[in-house]
Order: sequence, then structure tokens, then C-alpha cells
Amino acid sequence: MSSASTAILTLVLVFGAFLTAQCHGDSAPLVVGFYRGKCRSIDVEAVVSGVIKEWYKKDPTITAALLRMQFHDCFVNGCDASILLDGSNSEKTAVPNLSVRGYEIINTAKAVVEAICPGVVSCADIIVMATRDAVAMSGGGGGGGKYIVETGRRDGSVSLAKNVDLPSPSISVSNSIKAFANKGLNPTDMVYLLGGHTVGITHCSLIRDRIYNFQNTGKSDPNMDSALLTTLTARCPQNSSTSIDNSVNLDQNPLSSMTVDNSYYRQIVKRRGVLQIDQDLALDPLSNNTVAAIANGFDFSTRFGQAMIKLGGVQVLTGKQGEIRRSCRATNKQTRED
Repeated sequence: MSSASTAILTLVLVFGAFLTAQCHGDSAPLVVGFYRGKCRSIDVEAVVSGVIKEWYKKDPTITAALLRMQFHDCFVNGCDASILLDGSNSEKTAVPNLSVRGYEIINTAKAVVEAICPGVVSCADIIVMATRDAVAMSGGGGGGGKYIVETGRRDGSVSLAKNVDLPSPSISVSNSIKAFANKGLNPTDMVYLLGGHTVGITHCSLIRDRIYNFQNTGKSDPNMDSALLTTLTARCPQNSSTSIDNSVNLDQNPLSSMTVDNSYYRQIVKRRGVLQIDQDLALDPLSNNTVAAIANGFDFSTRFGQAMIKLGGVQVLTGKQGEIRRSCRATNKQTRED
């Protein structure tokens, strides 16, 4: 056989294998509008958005909760809704996830969708859609636009606390870059995704070291703005009861702490970052130029949405991989056994 014939045969075999994989649905790319036409004329994304709108009216803090949930889900086993599964040793029980909230929001959205289109829409997609909608509802001043999500994820069946390995609030910028790189996310993606802190909170127990004993010096972090230090000292007294663990906004601009915008970056540029990683982003040469550009820019909404779309594509299950859970809290096998 000639070299030309061999090359043609190779192309045919490769293309045929590609078509076979697509037809059998072993895996497939995420797409915009995956559910279009799969639930008669029902717009699945609009249904989910309606649920989120009602929740948001009652509690605007769901934006921070859902952003955190999506991040914690996608960083462990990929975006497969494994964080939603119940179990004595599931991801929910891992220490970093004990303060994750919003499960009831996703469960409600799933129940509404299942009632009108059973067995079609994954819990993994509902997390991504719900988070997008909450971000859009929290937008203001040029931030928080409604980005277009890709769908077609399927749900995973493995959820183990021992698999939860998330970047800590005190991680260095260089190690954070490595952690994000392991998920296929670049340093710019990392800086934008940490911008989710613009509506986030922390608690005094996680920042007391910066206030009173930075790196075991017995003093405060010298990089912290003096006015912020005064505020945090009042909010987080050094000798307060351990049972009192006040919350602290990560965006220290009181007019913007509930809005998804670039205010967080403007604060950390002024050395008003609350978490160690937040402040270090604005100081480290690996990230400070990106932070400054975002703080002074006008396209945060678009770029943040792009980063969220990329996060939503981490290690997804598609095609015939995984399953479409009937309940987000249990695999279909567990549901049948119950």
C-alpha cells in the first residue's frame, strides 16, 4: 500500500472512531442550549432562573453561597454535583465544606425541573445555571452581567470527604496558581475567579492571626491598611469567646459588598484585603499587574463570566458518563435501594 493510501486509511479510521464515540455518547463537549428541545417547548434555564429569583428576593446572600458551592464542587472530581450527595463520609462532611450552604436551593430547583421534565436535567448543570443567575441578580455598576453557560454535564456517583483538597485562605499566590493549573485554569482565570470574594464573607477565626499574630510575630500584618486594622480589631476582639465568631465582608466597601463587581480589586490594591490570599494577590509580582488592570478596568462582568464558564468545564462528565440523578442528594442506585 502506498504512503498516500495509508494516510487516507488512517484518516478514515480516525474519523470513523470519532463518529462512533459521538454516536454512542461516550463523551461529548458541553454546548450552549443543550436542553433546547429536550423538554418539549419548556425553557429549562428559565425555569431554574425563576426559582433562583424567588430565593434571591428573600436572601441576596445566596450569590456568595452558590459561587462557593460551584467552586467547591468543580475543584473536587470536577463539576459533577458530587458535593450535593448525602452520606456519612461524603464531600459535605469535609471540614472546608461544613460551612457551604445553598443545598436546599439546588434541591428545590431540581424538584421543580423534575416535575415538568423528569430524568433529563443534571444536578451538575443546575448548580452552574443557578450560580450564573444569582451572579446576574447581584450585578450593578457595570458588574454581574448574565453570562451564557454551557450545559450537558452529567452527575457523578463518587463523593468522599477524603477527596476534598481545596486551596486554603492562607495559600501563597504561587501555590494557588499551581492548584488552579491542575484544573486547567491559568493565572488570569485564578485572579478573576477569586473575584467571587467580592460578595463573600469570612469569619474572625480565619483572620485573627493577621490581626494579632502575623507569622508568629505577635503583631498585625504590616501590609494591612491601618484603617482596616482598626475595623477588624473592633469586629474581631483578640480575647473574645471562642463561641463568638463574627462574620467579615471580604469586600470592605460597604456600598458594594453585595454586588458582583470589581470593587474587591480596588480594595485589595489599597491594602484592604481581608484574607491573606486576597491581599497577596495585589502584592505578588505573579498577579499584581492583573489585579491592577481589573481594578482600573471596565470589563469585569464579561471577563468574570468567561472565567466562570471555564471553571464550569473542569473535568465534566458528558455523553454516557455518569448519570442524571432523580434526586441531587443521592445516586439513582441509592434512590432505588431506599
